[in-house]
Amino acid sequence: MTEEKRSYRLLVVDDEDGIRALIRKYAEYEGHTVTEAADGMEAVLKAKNDDFDLIVMDIMMPELDGFSACRQIRKSSDTPILMLSARGEEYDRINGFELGVDDYVVKPFSPRELMLRIDAILKRAGRGTAAPAAADVFEAEGLRVDFAARLVFVDGVRAEMSPKEYELLFYMVKNRNLALSREKLITEVWGYEFYGDDRTLDTHIKLLRKSLGDYSKFIVTIRSVGYRFEVGAV
Repeated sequence: MTEEKRSYRLLVVDDEDGIRALIRKYAEYEGHTVTEAADGMEAVLKAKNDDFDLIVMDIMMPELDGFSACRQIRKSSDTPILMLSARGEEYDRINGFELGVDDYVVKPFSPRELMLRIDAILKRAGRGTAAPAAADVFEAEGLRVDFAARLVFVDGVRAEMSPKEYELLFYMVKNRNLALSREKLITEVWGYEFYGDDRTLDTHIKLLRKSLGDYSKFIVTIRSVGYRFEVGAV
């Protein structure tokens, strides 16, 4: 029996009419409702005045670029954001992820891959799971991970992380002392099939290590395999 797909509301932001039309075509085919914006300023206003399940936004736009628009939207909303860009430099990825971008697709992109990424983000954002028990807390030295409250403390100070950093850390902590391949981490944390590009994961690992400070030592790189969150008995 085929599972009925839920319809979501998407805000598609790009200064190119053709790109917006292409995404609208595929999104509406999947049953989603699409609202368009031609620049970052328009996107900020529409995100402020309406509720969307996901925002797909280009970086290079007139009036207000995608990074600046994301920064403004994040002041009042945690709506998932998927960023589009013709540029694929690591700086762009790090900048976007630090602002709370959920995923990153480089132009030119495959419409099918884009829809898989969108579907994965929507499923994760809308997934109804029971809250963990209040005692569901991990502690090692000065690191405290509270799964129930979705909080991380480093030497008593709350660590500010992007949503994906939290998800990556929580998954690694729950599977601590196990070797986790890049493919496994991408599949479990991002929710889509591995496409052969390690940079998204590696960039998030770099950001996560920065957030953990001295306790970045717990994240061990396994050459040619992936990573392991390694701690002794605690």
